[in-house]
This record gives sequence, C-alpha cells and structure tokens, in this order.
Amino acid sequence: MQPSALHVEDRDDGVRVLTLSNPARRNALDDSQVARLDEALASAPGKARAVLIQGEGGAFCSGYDLNLLAVPTEDRLPDDALMACLARLEALPLPSVALVRGPAFGAGFDLSASCDFRVGAEDALFSMPPARLGIVYSPDGLMRAARLVGVARAKNLFLTGRRLDAKDALAWGLLDECLPAADAEARALELCRTLAGQAPLAVSGMKETFRLLTRASLSDEERTHLREVRARAFASEDAREGKAAFLEKRTPRFRGQ
Repeated sequence: MQPSALHVEDRDDGVRVLTLSNPARRNALDDSQVARLDEALASAPGKARAVLIQGEGGAFCSGYDLNLLAVPTEDRLPDDALMACLARLEALPLPSVALVRGPAFGAGFDLSASCDFRVGAEDALFSMPPARLGIVYSPDGLMRAARLVGVARAKNLFLTGRRLDAKDALAWGLLDECLPAADAEARALELCRTLAGQAPLAVSGMKETFRLLTRASLSDEERTHLREVRARAFASEDAREGKAAFLEKRTPRFRGQ
C-alpha cells in the first residue's frame, strides 16, 4: 500500500500548494501526515503569501484514518496533534484557501473549516461523524463549525452525522463558492493569487483581529472539564464499538458505556 504523503509546491506567484496524498484511504490523515502538514505550515510564512490546501485526485480528505488513531493516555488525547496543527493553520498570518473536491469528512471537514476560504467543486460532500463513532469532538472544532454555519446547524451536523452536498454546503456557509469540478481548481488558485497580492502586514493584522474577535471564551477550568469529558468518551466501550462498526461497515450497537 502506498504510504501517505504531503506534496509541497511553492509557486512563483507566491502561493504554497499543499496536497494531501493517501489514495488508498481517500486522503485520510494520520499522525505522520499531520506532522508534515504542521511543518509545511510553520515554514510557509517565510516562503509564501497565501496557502492552498487540497487533496490528491477526487477527494479532499475522508477524515482521520481510524486504523491508525492513537489510544488515549492520561495526558494525551488521540487528536491532540491534529488540533494543534489546525490551530496553527487558523493562526497562520497568511490567508488560506481549501479546495474541496469530493468528501470532506471528520478531520477533513475541520481542516477545511480551519482555512479562511473554501472553494468547492459540485461533488463536494461534508460530514461530521463523531456521534456515530462514540466520541466527543474538540470544542475548537465545534466552534469552527458554529462560526461558519451557526450553532443550530452545527448541532444538526455533529449530532446527526448527516451528509451535506455542495449545494447545501454553499447555502449553509460551509463553502464560499461552488463551481463545476473543471473550474474549481482554477478559481481556488485565482483567489490565492488575489490574496497573495495584498499587503502582507494588513492581511496578517486583520486575520489576527478576526481570530481574537471570534475566539471561544472558555475558561481554563471549562477547557479542563471538557478535556476530561472527551477522554472518557475516547476510552468508552461505545467508542470501540463505533470504530469497529465503521471499519466493518455495519450499524453500531451503542450501550451508553
């Protein structure tokens, strides 16, 4: 099986293109790929003026590879590295654009939501499945979704696991633009070039201002409590059943334990 990879292309127009490549898993993420993405984001400000994130082939990112999801420990949750990487992406002084073709599920959904803009193809498909997997998603990821679609619609997505097609994703605010597949990449690159042509200090300053204005107002005590809630869910029998049912392509049998 071909290993996962991240292709990095620094274009002459100031755009850094980051392409997820994991064809056997429809570009699902794993820890090594998250580390490569984090490294590419960390070095981007010195080499680029805008970042485009896309998936190889016909998929953006099908989520996190459950076969490789780490086991929770006393001081580490399985998605800690992913959340740190997405926080870096959100705080990046450069503007970022997600080109969403095909599935953007779970971690892929959150990866696109962490970008400043989302350009979708008509086959884009969004889904957040934590309730079907028996886990409590990160409060930062919940907040990202709520900022885009509102709390009521975010609840609908996270608590039901429904799939949202490109037309509805555009109407709900998950996509900024939706085009035929043949035009989506050109439009995403055009947007990146436009962003790259703006004054860097103005862009980074306004990005930071927006981030501070819209950040979650959780206290340290509340964050600690939610982390404990999430740790219990990751370690639960329901989480083990949810993962097994997903991998075995069957309906999970949850017991609330």
